[in-house]
Amino acid sequence: MKIAYSNLACPDWSWEQVMQFAARTGYDGVEIRLVDGNVIPADLADNVRRQIVALAREYGVEVMGIGASTRFSMANPEERAQNVHALLQYLELAADMGIPMVRSFGGGSTPGQVTPVSDLIARVAEGLNQVAQRARELGVEVLLETHDEFSSSSLVRDVLSRVEERMIGALWDTHHPHRMGESPVDTYSRLQDRLRHVHVKDARRTDGGWELVPLGEGEVPVGEVVSVLVQHGYDHYLTVEWERKWHPEIAPAEKVLPHELARIQEYLRVARG
Repeated sequence: MKIAYSNLACPDWSWEQVMQFAARTGYDGVEIRLVDGNVIPADLADNVRRQIVALAREYGVEVMGIGASTRFSMANPEERAQNVHALLQYLELAADMGIPMVRSFGGGSTPGQVTPVSDLIARVAEGLNQVAQRARELGVEVLLETHDEFSSSSLVRDVLSRVEERMIGALWDTHHPHRMGESPVDTYSRLQDRLRHVHVKDARRTDGGWELVPLGEGEVPVGEVVSVLVQHGYDHYLTVEWERKWHPEIAPAEKVLPHELARIQEYLRVARG
């Protein structure tokens, strides 16, 4: 099992800083969410692509995923088509850079509308089916994350049950199913056949919702998640998702990321006995 971090943690860092930090602290890989502090565009400039690939090679770090923001649950078919087009572009980008995975969201209901869950599931499955053949041709996986209205692993499972192509899989974000009242065993049992990636984070409840905290300081049972994964022979990446881009009030990456890596390594030692 390898460990990466998302550059959501360090929106102001150069690509050399990102790769150098991963190599120096012992991370195996980096997941790209941001370029120049903004969400990575699907039409990323060629010179930036080459720079990222070259620096990753120089520092011996794997760029193991792209965090796209595509989603397919909206009512407007033109919006859904635009997101299909964008996800196809991200697949081409990933293939060009030798990156094996692109994350996608499912999305939520259209604001102001009450949409049956069955319709949301059908729309997301339709969108993923439209990119499935190209994902197969390029050898790049598309992973649907437990996020937004698809925070429940049962909904991600229900979408994937309508997508036969195995290059379309699941990404387990540890926080969101926990918010939905799921145990790690529940989540794993629903996603196991298609589980290809895990985002690791911890959080605690506050009056205003949830506060992101370093691993071990919140209520998300990340240690139990790791134990379940080890027990079942999971051999894909874990990515630390420290969301400083969205929450600038939380501690800087250079302070927290070494702690997150050490905590996950400790969880792995305990799980392996």
